[in-house]
Amino acid sequence: MNITFRQLRVFTEVARQGSVQRAAEALHLSAPAVSMQIREIESQVGLMLFDRPGRRLELSGAGEYFLVYARRLLATLKEAEDAMARLTRVESGVLTLGMVSSAKYFLPGFLARFHAEHPSIEVRLKLGNREQLVALMQSGEVDLAVMGRPPRDWPNRAEPFALHPHVLVTAPDHAFARAESVPAQALAREPFIVREPGSGTRTALEAYLAQHHLQPTFLMEMDSTEAIKQAVMAGLGVSLVSQHTIGLEWRHGLIAAPAVEGLPLMRRWHLVNAAGRLLSPAAEAFRYFLLEQGEAHLAGMFGQMG
Repeated sequence: MNITFRQLRVFTEVARQGSVQRAAEALHLSAPAVSMQIREIESQVGLMLFDRPGRRLELSGAGEYFLVYARRLLATLKEAEDAMARLTRVESGVLTLGMVSSAKYFLPGFLARFHAEHPSIEVRLKLGNREQLVALMQSGEVDLAVMGRPPRDWPNRAEPFALHPHVLVTAPDHAFARAESVPAQALAREPFIVREPGSGTRTALEAYLAQHHLQPTFLMEMDSTEAIKQAVMAGLGVSLVSQHTIGLEWRHGLIAAPAVEGLPLMRRWHLVNAAGRLLSPAAEAFRYFLLEQGEAHLAGMFGQMG
C-alpha cells in the first residue's frame, strides 16, 4: 500500500471527530481535501473504512482494525522525530500537550510564559477527560498531560507540581455564604450539581461525602464545569469544584466559596507521561519549566482566594 503519513493523520482525525468537516477544521484543510484523502486510503486498502449512516461517519469493522495500525505507525514516526531531535540537541519542534478541562483556567497563561522563553517550540493543546488523555498518550498522540488524578492501571510517570484545592460553591445569596463556618452535616440537605462519573472532581466529592457519611440529593449531572458554575450562580444547587476554575466569578462576587468543615480538599496537579517513552527536547523543556515554576504561577493567580 502506498499510503502517506499525512493520509494516516487525516484518517485518525476523521475517526476521532466522526465528521469530515470537523476534521478539516482541526487539520486546517478544506473538507473536499479531507474527503479525497479518505477515498484514496480506502482505494489503497481495498475496503470501506467508514460507514456513513446519515451525516455522521462511523468506523467500519475494517476501519477499527486499520485505526490501531495507523496510530501505531504515527507513534513510531513521532518517536523517530524525537530521537533525531535529541541527537541534534535542538530545543525546538512540536510539543503536543493534553489537559483536563479544569486546567484550561491556568495553563494557557503559563504557556504564554513558556513560549516567551522557548519561542522555537510550537505547542499544540488537546482538551479531554482523564480517560481520553490516557488513550492519546498510549497511542503517542500526546507527549505530556496535565491532570489532577493520574491513572493507576497504566504504566506512567506522574509528577506533582502544585496543590489543587477543591471547594464548595454556592450562589452569593445562599445562607452558607453568610455563615462564618458550615458543618459538614448541613450539606445533607442541599441539592448537589455534580460532574459525570469518572471525573476527578466527582471522585473527590464522593470521597468527601463518604468520609462524613453524607447522602445528599444529586439534582443534576453535567460534564462541563462552566455549566455547573452557571447552575450554581442561578441558585439551583451547590457543587464541589476546583478552586482554580472560579477565580473570575469569585472576584466579581458572582459565586461564593464558604468555609465548610473538611474543605478545601487539597489534591495535587500532576504532569503525566507514558512510562519508558523518551521525551523530545521540546517536551523535556516544558516538563522542567512546569515542575520549577508551576506552583508559583498558580499561587500568583489564585493565592488571594485562600
